Amino acid sequence: MPAQTLIRTARRNRRLTQRELARRTGVAQPTIARIESGRENPRLETVERLLTACGYVLEALPKPGYGVDRSQMRELLQLSPRRRLELLRDDVEGLTRLERARSR
Repeated sequence: MPAQTLIRTARRNRRLTQRELARRTGVAQPTIARIESGRENPRLETVERLLTACGYVLEALPKPGYGVDRSQMRELLQLSPRRRLELLRDDVEGLTRLERARSR
């Protein structure tokens, strides 16, 4: 369900006007109107704030990059560009062999 429909439905289910929702959240009423009409794409934080004010709670979503082990990225960045290309070439060759074996 698009954010615009979700927010509009949640607001109406709570019998709130856009003005009341704006007052509860600090999001301007014209902004809420643009979101509900699909003329503006809200950030996730804004969607969460609007839905929370309507009595809904979003499940916790992991933040992008949270829990990612960056140690391999750091190690690769320490290598010269030539060495990184060599490793990439080796990976491509390995995947090519794997794909050929799979298609037999």
